[in-house]
Amino acid sequence: MIHFSIMRTASVADLRNRFATISAWIENGETVQIVKRGRPFGTLTPPVPTKKPFSGKEYWANRQKELREIWGGRVFSMEEVEEMRAWEREGEEG
Repeated sequence: MIHFSIMRTASVADLRNRFATISAWIENGETVQIVKRGRPFGTLTPPVPTKKPFSGKEYWANRQKELREIWGGRVFSMEEVEEMRAWEREGEEG
């Protein structure tokens, strides 16, 4: 299958007079060919998408998923939590 894409074209004057429209094309992922006196002059392309930083919300969603995989729906009593903390402290002390 052959895929053709039609590139938008704008003149240098269009850049000056209709910049909002042309920038909207680029923001929507389109490449715009700039022409000067009827001849191709340059090309404006959208930036390559970068991986967005890991947000705190995503971190906690992933962390909760991991904990559910480990512990299931189990709810610990306060005594169990204190025992686990004491056990961890023993490991830290030596």
